Amino acid sequence: MPKSSLPLLLATAVAGLLFTPALRAENWPNWRGPHFNGSSTETGFPTVFSPTEGVAWKTELPGEGASTPVVWGDAVFLTSVDEEADAVVGLRISAKSGEIVWSVPFGKGVRGNERSTFAGASPVTDGKTVWFFSGSGDLAAYDFDGKQLWHRNIEADFGDFAFQWTFSSSPQLYDGRLYLQILQRDVPVNGRGRTDGPIDSFLLAMNPATGETEWTRNRPNEAVQESKEAFSTPIPVVHEGRAEIVISGGDCLTGHDPATGEELWRWGTYNPTKIGHWRLVPSPVYGRGTILLCAPKGAPLYGIPAGGEGNLAEDSSRWVSEGKIMTSDVPTPLFYDGYFYVLNDRNKFISCIDPVSGELVWSQAIDAKTKLEASPTGVDGKLYLLSHLGEVFVYRAGPDGGELLNATSFGSAQSVNIRASIVPADKTLYIRTDNVLYAVREEG
Repeated sequence: MPKSSLPLLLATAVAGLLFTPALRAENWPNWRGPHFNGSSTETGFPTVFSPTEGVAWKTELPGEGASTPVVWGDAVFLTSVDEEADAVVGLRISAKSGEIVWSVPFGKGVRGNERSTFAGASPVTDGKTVWFFSGSGDLAAYDFDGKQLWHRNIEADFGDFAFQWTFSSSPQLYDGRLYLQILQRDVPVNGRGRTDGPIDSFLLAMNPATGETEWTRNRPNEAVQESKEAFSTPIPVVHEGRAEIVISGGDCLTGHDPATGEELWRWGTYNPTKIGHWRLVPSPVYGRGTILLCAPKGAPLYGIPAGGEGNLAEDSSRWVSEGKIMTSDVPTPLFYDGYFYVLNDRNKFISCIDPVSGELVWSQAIDAKTKLEASPTGVDGKLYLLSHLGEVFVYRAGPDGGELLNATSFGSAQSVNIRASIVPADKTLYIRTDNVLYAVREEG
């Protein structure tokens, strides 16, 4: 072998080692996946499938729920209501067989109103422990054998939630801390909210091993009425080496020190006229130096430069969208392979957007019968979407994408409120409808 060939062979071998992890299965440890943005680097997922084609198994759940499954190895975790037990239960399901390995009641009650149940928040796991949260404030940790490690109720500790509708924000795990955000009204609403003291909005950090509070950081805002309420989830962002926890809601966007909760920067507002019914649902998403913020009710998108300091000027956004296509009221956008993907749930469009310029790369109308409030998923060069009725749409991703690759339906005639996102893990798509979890794989 010529000596000149050796460096090339070594470089090729090293490159192969560096890129091998992207080819292996990726776990999906939290609501928005391993990269906190709705995407996975894994490949080998099915494109064409239906309830009668490509389904490896389907499992009947105890009841309804909107929580997105999380996956670690053979363990699939999610929550569901159990009407007979009047409880929210945490489930472990075998990824191989679909068997329910264990089911544990951890939260009291099923629902507070007709719109949703208490099983709306998604679990989070680190591969050894799983944490479940319910809309009634119950937060509990279990090992993978189903043994409860600790339990606390956030309402008992901090007062009743002051939300017009059922509160749902998923717990987040990052760098050895468990985070939960409570962005709520400052006065009771519909009989909900503490009356024995002030009602604060805050970020809570806990010891994941014990559930003990490490710190709380109040997050004041100038929003009014329902616009103080947020159903978003705190998102970890690392930009130019600095880590922060980014929170959207209360008419503003803030970045916090993960270790102390100190507010590093604040941008606002997307609601300059102080409209009173602009509760916020989408979580922020980071990509290519830009944090994407979705204003509600058909209002614009904002591209905020990451890495801010102090109070940012309202005109410091990189870009603001125009028109009624680039908007999202409920689904959290996706960042995948260099682009933002925004799902317009009301007008039924999926759009590809350049994060730096805000340019609309392409947009496609979705032929869905109902709204699409589940957040989009990006994997294997494809986008996976799910409607309230259980309609599944698969689109080609990328700047030259937008082509519809498959459309099918996993819901039933009575399905009206399916909100869980489609989860990819170990070449399997997990699709949750009202009370059924499907595992879809390539046949053969």
